[in-house]
Amino acid sequence: MKMRTVLTIGRLIDTLSELGKILREPDQQLEELIQLAEQYNGWFIPQNSRQAIAGIGGMLNRENIEKWLTVEFEKVRPGKKHVYNIGLILAGNIPAVGFHDILCVLVAGHRALVKLSSQDQKLIPYIFQKLTDIEPAFDGQIEYVERLKNFDAVIATGSNNTSRYFEYYFKNVPHIIRKNRNSIAVLTGKESTNDLKQLGKDVFDYFGLGCRSVSKIYVPIGYDFKSFFEAIESFNWIGNHNKYRNNYDYNKSIFLVNGDSHLDNGFLLLKQDNALQSPLATLYYETYDDLKSLEKKLVTLNNQIQCVVSAAPLKISNQQVYFGDSQKPKLWDYADGVNTMRFLFDVV
Repeated sequence: MKMRTVLTIGRLIDTLSELGKILREPDQQLEELIQLAEQYNGWFIPQNSRQAIAGIGGMLNRENIEKWLTVEFEKVRPGKKHVYNIGLILAGNIPAVGFHDILCVLVAGHRALVKLSSQDQKLIPYIFQKLTDIEPAFDGQIEYVERLKNFDAVIATGSNNTSRYFEYYFKNVPHIIRKNRNSIAVLTGKESTNDLKQLGKDVFDYFGLGCRSVSKIYVPIGYDFKSFFEAIESFNWIGNHNKYRNNYDYNKSIFLVNGDSHLDNGFLLLKQDNALQSPLATLYYETYDDLKSLEKKLVTLNNQIQCVVSAAPLKISNQQVYFGDSQKPKLWDYADGVNTMRFLFDVV
């Protein structure tokens, strides 16, 4: 087993800061890949790919990197010096969504065996080639594979159905298996017009396909949705996207055929439902009596929720963010609340 040499924190900070700067100022090659991405995945419109890349660039600012690495490296257990092959099965629901997992593997000093999603083949390799250009120590530490083999641990992201397969197939090695999660918003009725407009970003960014996308809102009994619909009117462009429109039309027809009560503003369907995961182009809502009782309910749903968007002072264990910030995770905002760095430093 090869012994690993973890770069110093100072060198990592400089390297990742430089990568962040590159991603915040896309060059011609990156812009061409952003344009090309839509040909492979109709959901990856240039606007969304740019947002995803810019989000990673914003994540990689020096202050955030210093905070993240200082905390994580302080907890490193002595004696963990081997290089392990970490298999990574990436999702393809939003552009470059697997970036953080690969980054964690490299920062921890391991080797990444990456199975890219067929829906996202171009952006990830570009980003990590730039990283290797900046820091040659990462050369050879990433291998893109069609099928995982010779791995020591696995981090896999998929649906609830594929997760059962992953759990069985990788049962004999250390693993992190991620399932479906959804994000929610809690409204009190005191939100400003701008708050509700920002909530539109949480609902519509990436067409609502991300685990950090708000798929359901909780509102007080008697809530009037007029202000909400007025505030999100600027997102009506989304109804012109062919794939989104097909989902909107399909779900609307189902509601009408079944006689399901719903609200409709022409590009979003709002339906009262107890489920967390709503169909595309649909937002579920549920009413509550008081915040304390709602908090108790959310605790029971903890392992199904990625993050909660609200200005209310909620006592919950899930990450809570303000309106418009659901798609702006920090380096330490680990998916499903599972600390990937601790797994890579301590378990492997």
